[in-house]
Amino acid sequence: MRVIVCHNFYQQNGGEDQVFADECDLLRSRGHEVRTFIRHNDSVKDQSRLRLAVGTIWNREAVRSLTAEVRQFQADVVHFHNTIPLISPAAFRAASHAGAAVVMSLHNYRLMCPSATFYRDGKTCESCMGRVPLPAVLHGCYRNSRAASAALATMLVTHRLIGTFSQHIHAYIALCEFARQKHIQAGIPRDRLELKPNFLTTDPGIGKGDGGYMMYLGRLVEDKGLKILLDSWIKHAPSMQLRVIGRGPLADHVREASRQNPNIVFHDNETMDGILRLLGGAAALILPSINYEGFPKVIVESFSRGTPVLASKLGAMEEIVVPGVSGLHFQPGDGEALMQCVNSCIANPSLLASMRTTTRQQFESKYTPDVNYKIFMGIYQRAIARRHGIQESQIESIDGAEQMNVDELVERVPEGVLGRIGCEP
Repeated sequence: MRVIVCHNFYQQNGGEDQVFADECDLLRSRGHEVRTFIRHNDSVKDQSRLRLAVGTIWNREAVRSLTAEVRQFQADVVHFHNTIPLISPAAFRAASHAGAAVVMSLHNYRLMCPSATFYRDGKTCESCMGRVPLPAVLHGCYRNSRAASAALATMLVTHRLIGTFSQHIHAYIALCEFARQKHIQAGIPRDRLELKPNFLTTDPGIGKGDGGYMMYLGRLVEDKGLKILLDSWIKHAPSMQLRVIGRGPLADHVREASRQNPNIVFHDNETMDGILRLLGGAAALILPSINYEGFPKVIVESFSRGTPVLASKLGAMEEIVVPGVSGLHFQPGDGEALMQCVNSCIANPSLLASMRTTTRQQFESKYTPDVNYKIFMGIYQRAIARRHGIQESQIESIDGAEQMNVDELVERVPEGVLGRIGCEP
């Protein structure tokens, strides 16, 4: 296949950016022709607020550039990750009109919530679910700015009204069933919501978990539950060390916590190899998020080393982490419950040891490149079929071929289905 992968990079690198790179590499490694269409938020500082707001809703430059790229490359699929603020959902329509099947990965909850997190004022919030997102504007949920939130809200309402999300995206990729169900509740067509988790490109192998510490790995922000974790560790002083790895606005808070409790160790500049090494030695990874999460890639990284995850019983984490198999749950936002979970593991090392094997099995069965690629191809093939007007019952007969190319796909389409103007391959 010929695939264009689109992504608007964030100013601070995160898991979404890494997934974009991993999926491009995966497609290229299997022989597909891949081009990228990227923008970077570093250029935001060069634009006026008005121009940025207008471009968030409908970026004419991105539409023109992508249209030309799709036609010149004769792309079969255009796969979008993040489009905010420098690409805009208008690019979905452009790619579709230019002849490609359009796929969108749902890394977060942006289509329902301008802040993309379903989180406000220290707790989950679904005030904008399935409605005009005026609450987000009133509370300045996006970047603590009413003006910026208004631009996001206007973008969502505009593209809902003109059918961009319902007519010009042929497959959505939800990363877990929880996220899929939320998007169905918000009105995204059920038959276009596909399920494909994140994966890890390399296999570091199972670790021993013999380092005598637990880990926090992720952005250092409040909605990840980091303050709750640190304050609880200081208060209860468990015998096991806590190692914190990440960057973000709470870095000084972590440093202060490490001064108060020497059993808290801050790693603020670790390489990926170093992170995987530390994960292999950890007794468990702690994920105390108080928002729903999309699909934390740190879970897959931890699973690859056989390291169980102690996670909030909330959203995606409740689904991905299987109690007694790949980790344990505790109530989100409850520091006492978190520490009971930690101390239970410390007191029962045989439980952690037994879970290392089953955690690793979860990785091997669900999160390797081979497993992911098979799912990937099915999604792309169904998206192409929908782009060419094939009915869902006919798409089912196409499903399942791992390496089918576009010509083979079209050959299996019933005669006459591709007869519409502009839909010939």
